[in-house]
Amino acid sequence: MSKSSPFATFLIIGPVCFFLGILFSLFPYDYNVLWTTPPGDRDPYFQILENHLKFLHKSPPIISRILHIVIGTGLLGFVTKLYKPSEANMLFDGASLVLYMVGITVYVANIVKGLRVVSAGTYGQMELVEGESDAGTVPGLANDPKSGEVIGREDSLRVMAASNTILALVLVGVLVLQAGQWYAQRKEEAEIAEMDRVAAEKKGQKGAKKSQ
Repeated sequence: MSKSSPFATFLIIGPVCFFLGILFSLFPYDYNVLWTTPPGDRDPYFQILENHLKFLHKSPPIISRILHIVIGTGLLGFVTKLYKPSEANMLFDGASLVLYMVGITVYVANIVKGLRVVSAGTYGQMELVEGESDAGTVPGLANDPKSGEVIGREDSLRVMAASNTILALVLVGVLVLQAGQWYAQRKEEAEIAEMDRVAAEKKGQKGAKKSQ
């Protein structure tokens, strides 16, 4: 196993921990929506989450730019570590990169689009085909073109909260793989050091026998 660059590893772990911090700050909103919402008093929790998401979506452009720079920093770390990789690097860093790309996909496909939908209030609304009438649509709801079911405000907000949870699990997976790579490298170095020590002892014993 070739020794990986500590700086490249830092370029990966830093952004992952940054994103986990953001998701942790969203967890109080998501938790009440996904798991502990009282049956008779659900709307305040959904309203709080909705207001928070609208506030995030309307944040200054510099916020999204910083976020995208941090995403690019993580990708730079993977490119650096996977440049002329060994088999072990491909195993750990390759799997980590796959998870990282899954996280980016969840972010783009679910979270970014979800923020736009929540900000506009068009929950699940699909674009109408040219000439199609929208008389049958219900305000705040939309028909799923595949199943014909109606996707409402609460379900859309639950999808947003679930996407954050999925993204957090994916990022934790990246950290676990990077930690596994570090442990494997330390283990290999310890085994090599032990082999060198045994070889040196045997060489010393042979030299002592020859001197006798």
